Amino acid sequence: MPVGHFINLLLGTIALRPYVFLFFLTYLFGCSMQFGCKRALLFSVAGYLIAWGSEVSSIHNGFPYGAYYYIQSTAGRELWIKGVPLMDSASYVFLAYASYSTALLAFSPRLRMRGQGRFDLPLPGRSFLLDTWETRAQASTRALAALLFVCLDIVIDPVALRGDRWFLGKIYGYRSAGAYFGVPLSNFIGWAVVGYLMVWAFQVIDRGLGRSFTMGRDRYGRGVPWRFAIGPALYVSVVLFNMAVTFHIGQDNIVLADAFIMAPLAALFLLVTRLQIKNASEAAIKRHLEDFPGSF
Repeated sequence: MPVGHFINLLLGTIALRPYVFLFFLTYLFGCSMQFGCKRALLFSVAGYLIAWGSEVSSIHNGFPYGAYYYIQSTAGRELWIKGVPLMDSASYVFLAYASYSTALLAFSPRLRMRGQGRFDLPLPGRSFLLDTWETRAQASTRALAALLFVCLDIVIDPVALRGDRWFLGKIYGYRSAGAYFGVPLSNFIGWAVVGYLMVWAFQVIDRGLGRSFTMGRDRYGRGVPWRFAIGPALYVSVVLFNMAVTFHIGQDNIVLADAFIMAPLAALFLLVTRLQIKNASEAAIKRHLEDFPGSF
């Protein structure tokens, strides 16, 4: 492909999907701040390949999401790779990061501190996540992240399937209408499997790079107290964006279903994270600083 044509397609991809591009930039910023630039870049590649491979497999073999197809109506205006739009597989990357970061927040104690914030901003309080290598690598964090990943798809897929009613456009469909507003249940099973694998890949990358995280060479968020909140904020933003679009196109029944699923999840999550503030013992602070010295 000529370089000029590739650049035109890349610019067209951004122009057609600006919200996806903004979410992806938020991921790059947040992941670099919280985990390091190398991890963000490596996971961008690894996560994209896992997502793209799963989509190629599904459109040809029906696994893991069930049989669906893409409508290449924008093939000459945005980047497609072997029948899959670039931005679609790229979106899995920031969704997996947001889910993992949110799961890590749920499993880690949180230290509340009073005083001045970084850059001399007068903040009423600062909050640091007391995560450890063990918490970041454990299977329970991975499992919760996969569940949160599926919950995102429960909100996203029904409205994306109706893309002809908003600016997404009609880009895909299922060969057989599913039970959940046209989405087959196999799709959610597939998202659980792929989400689990993507988070596992991130954990492998994270552990593989090891303590370069702690030396300050690969972490722009060193000492920034709110770095851990970018992923959860991205998660909430994606949910609210899709629910707003769903409401805008008049699918009130889907909005109610989204609220029925997400509201209890949000309430439980807020309760758990508030309880984690009480778990910020001296031992938890010591364990965190042993793994990540100088993180405050």
